[in-house]
Amino acid sequence: MQKSIKYSLIATALMTSLASLLPTSVLAQDVPDFIDQYCVKCHNFEDWAGSLDMGVLDFSHVENDPEIWELMIRKVRIGMMPPAGEERPGNNIMQDFAKTIAYKLDQTIETIPASPGVHRLNRQEYGNVIRDLLALEIDVSTLLPRDNSSEGFDNIAASLGFSPALVQAYTSAAMKISRWSVGDMTASEASTAYLPPPDYMQDRHIEGMPLGTRGGIKITHNFPLDAQYDINVGARLFSFNSGSGRQLASTLDFSIDGQPVELTDNSISRIPITAGPHTITAAIIDNRKSTGVNNIYKESSIEGSVNRIEITGPFNATGPGITPSRQKIFTCYPATNDEEISCAKTIVENLASKAFRRPATQNQVESIMVFYRQGYEEGGFESGIQQAISRILVDPQLLVRFEEEPQDLLPGERYPVSDLELASRLSFFLWSSIPDEELIELALAERLHEPAILRAQVNRMLANEKSLALVENFAGQWLFLRDMESVTPEEGNFNDNLRMAFIRETRLLVASIIEEDLPVTTILDAQYTYLNSRLAEHYGISGVKGSAFRKVSLPEDSPRRGLLGHGSILTVTSTASRTSPVIRGSWILENLLSAPVPAPPPGVETNLDGDGSSVITTSVRERLEQHRQDPVCSSCHSVIDPVGFALENFDLVGAWREYDGESKVNPSGTLLDGTDLNGPSDLRNSLMNYSELFIETLTEKLMTYALGRELEYFDMPAVRSIVREAENEDYRFASIVKGIVTSDQFLYRVKSDGVHVADSQ
Repeated sequence: MQKSIKYSLIATALMTSLASLLPTSVLAQDVPDFIDQYCVKCHNFEDWAGSLDMGVLDFSHVENDPEIWELMIRKVRIGMMPPAGEERPGNNIMQDFAKTIAYKLDQTIETIPASPGVHRLNRQEYGNVIRDLLALEIDVSTLLPRDNSSEGFDNIAASLGFSPALVQAYTSAAMKISRWSVGDMTASEASTAYLPPPDYMQDRHIEGMPLGTRGGIKITHNFPLDAQYDINVGARLFSFNSGSGRQLASTLDFSIDGQPVELTDNSISRIPITAGPHTITAAIIDNRKSTGVNNIYKESSIEGSVNRIEITGPFNATGPGITPSRQKIFTCYPATNDEEISCAKTIVENLASKAFRRPATQNQVESIMVFYRQGYEEGGFESGIQQAISRILVDPQLLVRFEEEPQDLLPGERYPVSDLELASRLSFFLWSSIPDEELIELALAERLHEPAILRAQVNRMLANEKSLALVENFAGQWLFLRDMESVTPEEGNFNDNLRMAFIRETRLLVASIIEEDLPVTTILDAQYTYLNSRLAEHYGISGVKGSAFRKVSLPEDSPRRGLLGHGSILTVTSTASRTSPVIRGSWILENLLSAPVPAPPPGVETNLDGDGSSVITTSVRERLEQHRQDPVCSSCHSVIDPVGFALENFDLVGAWREYDGESKVNPSGTLLDGTDLNGPSDLRNSLMNYSELFIETLTEKLMTYALGRELEYFDMPAVRSIVREAENEDYRFASIVKGIVTSDQFLYRVKSDGVHVADSQ
């Protein structure tokens, strides 16, 4: 009886919760009538608009065409359907129509935790694994080829295959990394040159450089051995005439790990340096001005620049030194020959277990020890360890995130991933790297899957500095910050300093949302940003001095509030020579609102610049308006252009302007829902009115990144459920992450048609 009452109460609570999802206002017509009145006139068997006949859709059986219903939700919510110029109901009715379909889908469609497939580590993850496994920071871009991207991300399993060339690259990388980490006493002299970016201005202080200096280069070089090294600094220094003759106008300030080092003719020979990473700076000092407290932040130009730091060595090596890598590797060290094998096995088992994300089996250890013995024969104990590390770094158990399938299930049956597999899913999602000791211990105790523990681990991991991988890898791709690294705007005031400032501003904003666990809508409407003097000047914001970035409050009416005022976004959504309302509008619709924007039909002319003769005398808006006179173009541009026009006061590198060529900028427009826009503030407010749609889009993007696979129609009920639950916590970032990692999609898999079992022997 008690159990019956209990289940009755649960059922009542569930129905109450589901009822809250229904539209708050009553639809003027039910769904079939809505479709008949507003959709079928175009989407029918004869007209076949969008290759779709909506007259045959059956709302009582949405499971028959779930992909179409999901697409309908997206189109109607953003106002793309019914199209402009056709009969349309009020916006409230359209929103309720979409909510009604979503409600029906959520109650009907079964969530399927589809498996991503065999998931190879991408090169960024591989580099992070080396960092956490061997305490060695490496530039993986010099060792491995760029990974393919899909759905906007380079960690999608379906795009991460193997090729003979890639296997060779991993093999070569493993050999180099093992030597760098252990220390190779046979290393011959070699030179490494560090150059600044080609368009890098050095006329003022650079963040991280010594106070009182201007320009310069700051590097961290991993010295392979305790040895002597030559260091040469390439610099342009200028002289001037004084009363006592010709004198240098500028000189070099050179330091290693913050300690000044005197140079002779901009170089130093055979300086002893210990093995491991050391930070080197070379900057300019202006001899004609004082460098007292009152002048260390002064924004004055200076003659001279540093254009190269070259390091050559090692010479006269004395040993491998005490490096972070060696401390990580050599958890034991044999005092006698008799202890070498047991110590080697301890080291191999420790490293292999961390690399494989699970305790290494005896068979795995023995297969690696074969390589240890080969290396031992060639050069003794440390050579053996080096060879063993090489073997670990190319092992499929490291390179691939294997997840074992139970043998006793039928294809299509769901099953939970193991706790060890869950630990890897969690760590590669939040850290882009291997699990740490705490995650592994919880997994081995089979407690990680417990909801309370899983949520607590999310909090811990987001508080760790390794969660900045979300800024670099998730936000860096979602917000196109990686593209910012290679754009080349044809604008006189753009240089690499501004490029780096753009990227830094947006990264810091995203990082603040993660670190402070703010509502994710903060990214659209933040009342603050991060600036240094260079970026503040570009934005026309006063009162910011010095090279260091700091948090700056913005007034209510500032056009710089939120992501749409960031130079990074405005630059990557422009062409090389002008702004592009089409690119900007499409970027916002697709990346912030998940609204699919159709590609131009074949044969349509998309070049707005023509032969270039009209570019100076006509604005981009005027050229687009001419373009839209073609009815084929108008239907799409009526959706995209008003969004992009609202940002036209920002030029192609995000500086504020009042004129485009000889034409005064007109940022006005009307969205499909009837909202009038007149500039970036109106657009920002409009996006906030669609904040739930933005939150859903962000959740989709984050879940795609977390799972490493494309989302399907059967994932959308889970996405909407996560968003509903996150509302209870003001849509804070951690609430969405917790919703993802506690979802069936993250915790379960389905048995595939073909059996795949990880080789755990």
